[in-house]
Amino acid sequence: MKTRKSSDFFWAYLMIAPTMLGLFIFYLWPIFQTLYFSFTEWGAFGQYEWTGLDNYKRMLEDTNLLKSFKNTGIYIIITVPIGIFFSIIIAVLLNQKIKGKSVYRTLYFLPVITMPAAIAMVWKWLYNSDYGLLNYLISLFGIKGPQWVSDPKIALYSIIVVAIWSGIGYNMVIFLSGLQGIPKSYYEAAEMDGAGPISVFFKITLPLLSPVIFFLSITSLIGAFQVFDLIFMMIGKSSTALESTQSVVYLFYQHAFVLNDKGYAAAIAVLLLIVILIITAIQMVLQKKWVHYD
Repeated sequence: MKTRKSSDFFWAYLMIAPTMLGLFIFYLWPIFQTLYFSFTEWGAFGQYEWTGLDNYKRMLEDTNLLKSFKNTGIYIIITVPIGIFFSIIIAVLLNQKIKGKSVYRTLYFLPVITMPAAIAMVWKWLYNSDYGLLNYLISLFGIKGPQWVSDPKIALYSIIVVAIWSGIGYNMVIFLSGLQGIPKSYYEAAEMDGAGPISVFFKITLPLLSPVIFFLSITSLIGAFQVFDLIFMMIGKSSTALESTQSVVYLFYQHAFVLNDKGYAAAIAVLLLIVILIITAIQMVLQKKWVHYD
């Protein structure tokens, strides 16, 4: 019996060994490596030396880091709740008995499977101040369109619009699965009691969707903290709007791959990880007050 049990353990560990090895090599080891490098200063030809807490002390005086966190914070505060809100509304509408539901679902989901670089390039063309489609439509009313991605005052919000648009499809699919898991008996009972659609939405649909909302709020927030591709593709390196749109990850990219300041870049990555862990932990604690699993 012991021999058979030992054999079962051997084959079980052997089967999961490739996954565990990949997890260690591509996820766990880079985390420890980044943590170590955050205490170093890099020079030419990949040479580095231990500098202790110098990179973290430098953060306290780095105004660019503070601005990047501010830009990222604005991006998160707008994209996460608005994206989830529109996703719920669209999912509820597409969960009704309407013609062409599959077509609509496909159209909303297309941006999710499209390369972010392609999305950014298309929207950059739409936002072009000289020959872009948006400014052309605005000019039909005799109004001069703004410089969507080069004006520091509105460039970040232009990127936010693209982020919300491109993220709705994924959230919508998750919400649709959550809606289809709600027993129809609840809606039938509400209809017998004479409840209207708005009352049903707020008293039945939303509370029963709270676990899905909680899941998407965490994943959306983590994804928003890591925004980079849209900014990199839509905002030029010499653009006057770069400072007002630069995210924390974009600042990390600048130090790691442009300035060759990999020690400070690693410190930024560690700080970002800590911030995400803290906010996620707060969300996990607060979810007990509003998430209903029953």
